[in-house]
Amino acid sequence: MTIIYFDQAASSFPKPASVALAVAKAINEYGANPGRGGHQLANKAASIIYETRVKVAKLFGERDPNNVIFCQNTTHALNQAIKGLGLKKGDHVISTTYEHNSVRRPLEFLKREVGITITYLESDHNGGIAKEQLLKEITPETRLVVSSHGSNLTGAIFPVEMLGSVCFEKGITFLVDAAQTAGVIPINMEEMHIDMLAFPGHKGLLGPQGTGGLIVKKGTELVPLIHGGTGSQSENDDQPNETPYRYESGTLNTPAIAGLSAGIDEVNKVGIENIYKHEWRLTKYALDKLVTLDGVTVFGPDSHKERLAVIPFVIDGTDAQEIAMIFDQHYQVALRAGLHCTPLAHQTLGTLAGGTLRASFGLYNTVEEIDSWIEMIKEIKEGLVG
Repeated sequence: MTIIYFDQAASSFPKPASVALAVAKAINEYGANPGRGGHQLANKAASIIYETRVKVAKLFGERDPNNVIFCQNTTHALNQAIKGLGLKKGDHVISTTYEHNSVRRPLEFLKREVGITITYLESDHNGGIAKEQLLKEITPETRLVVSSHGSNLTGAIFPVEMLGSVCFEKGITFLVDAAQTAGVIPINMEEMHIDMLAFPGHKGLLGPQGTGGLIVKKGTELVPLIHGGTGSQSENDDQPNETPYRYESGTLNTPAIAGLSAGIDEVNKVGIENIYKHEWRLTKYALDKLVTLDGVTVFGPDSHKERLAVIPFVIDGTDAQEIAMIFDQHYQVALRAGLHCTPLAHQTLGTLAGGTLRASFGLYNTVEEIDSWIEMIKEIKEGLVG
């Protein structure tokens, strides 16, 4: 039986065939160390890295490709941004209650170890945050506002344009976590007044795991999270000042970045607008089916409100982890149960105790898969709940 993969919010699958081919080509044809040596294989690897920077910069509205820093994943990128900003005791950060632990834990670390203060803004269930709400929390000590672009739990889309505009007016650094929106919703850093953008390569951009990055607007200075070899200025005992090399110590994952390049090509070929339309159509279809089922509780934005292709739900009177295991082992459906690394969001929903199931759809999912899944839910309800 073919597995139905409804865990796209964690990592997109399957990947385009071109991604696997690009990874294999990098390994088999130019598997040298980029920037470490002047021979043709090293130069070829370096050229692929740079070409991918150019594609990433263009995709997100960044003028200078050298402001694209490659990281292991979004978590790595967010840690570089948050810890690298050099926040001091008494500095204030504003975030939201829907943040992933990749934002919350670095912030709470700095709260404990450095003495920063944090305000977590609450949004409504549709992702709404009022401008007045943000303005009320800004103080002379506010140095950073960090927000997810979209919730990995509910699919709610947050008003980053408004947040960025306020930060621009107030001279506050604005960091956006695009883990769920990169490759799905158009992002233009300049137009949205985003100073730093953290993104994954392995989700909406359709690339391999182990890829991601941080785009840092010119003028935003960070302390490197990692120090070491950069392939240049080796005679100095400090990191070079030039971006991106200042933040990319050690050998980059050239095969995976080559795969990311191919993934971005596929996104551009299909078109971000078309990808979102497809995913929203699937999400709306699934929501309309789910709300007709007695004993199934769905969370997140109203059914008419556009959202990301993420649906948290519970089958009343059952354990989410047990249901996920039944889906996996009996029905060959991959989805996720638990807290989804966002306990503040579950606290806001009132689901912190048991968590939820989460179905998330992607570019290659179909209406037919959703129809099959709905029938499975009906069978599970009959078998466990009656």
